Amino acid sequence: MQLFIQRVFDGLQAGAIYAILALAIVIIFRASGMLNFAQGEIAMFTTFVAWNLFDSGLPWWAASIASLLIGFIVGAVLYRLLIVRLGGTHANPLAVVMVTIGLFLMLNDGAGVIWGTDAKPVPRVFGTGRIELFGAGIAVQVLGILAVLGVLVVGFNLLFQRTKLGLALRAVTSNQESAALAGIKVTTTLMIGWGLAAAIGSLAGTFTASSVALDKNMMQVVLIYAFAAATLGGFDSPIGAVVGGLIIGLVSELVVGYVGLIGPDLRLLPGFLLVLIVLLVRPQGLLGRRERIG
Repeated sequence: MQLFIQRVFDGLQAGAIYAILALAIVIIFRASGMLNFAQGEIAMFTTFVAWNLFDSGLPWWAASIASLLIGFIVGAVLYRLLIVRLGGTHANPLAVVMVTIGLFLMLNDGAGVIWGTDAKPVPRVFGTGRIELFGAGIAVQVLGILAVLGVLVVGFNLLFQRTKLGLALRAVTSNQESAALAGIKVTTTLMIGWGLAAAIGSLAGTFTASSVALDKNMMQVVLIYAFAAATLGGFDSPIGAVVGGLIIGLVSELVVGYVGLIGPDLRLLPGFLLVLIVLLVRPQGLLGRRERIG
């Protein structure tokens, strides 16, 4: 029983990170109706910038907060300089997808050139303490990440449902031309949406670096899990992204721990099998809304 609880705690830690990055993916999808394949590498790059601040003497928690602002700026600037020049996400979606894939490669290689390929250890954002629960130990870091995740869920649900910015983001996603005719500044709104997504992604980057080590490839597997989480929960549902991330983390940890045929090398398999099963029954995801045509 103690081992089971410990694996649940480990699954929650991984799942919370997947959920945070999945939340960033959903925000961009709700804001612009597309997927950003460079989301994980933007998070990695901003985490390296945070590491520079940490290496200069700033506490890691403060550098992590600074990475939020850096991420917002990076996301907004990338949208303004690249996506807008391509005609926007609705005018030329395939070109935009190719640009995000190009950004993925460019940021990954650029980080290697700037900071090298050696992993860099960083401290945990919430310290190294542990709390004993039900005979197993759960790190304060895990509780901190879950608390941050809860704040993000509440905050973004309020944003989309109760604020003018959230209404503008939803209107732009639905119909950019109509939104512009209604007086919404489409480009500015989408810049904010991309900036918010990059800022949230930077949190996933700093938490991942704190859990393993800072490395230019650290977000690639996390991004795959995050896409799976967003697919499982529903691409139009922030809460669904969080639920999907936690489920993927728990399922992966428990199946690898208890099913002998599936070892660490096949860790990706259980989560994706679960996604496939759910999509066969409910194509819009667990908490996604079914689109009606006609």
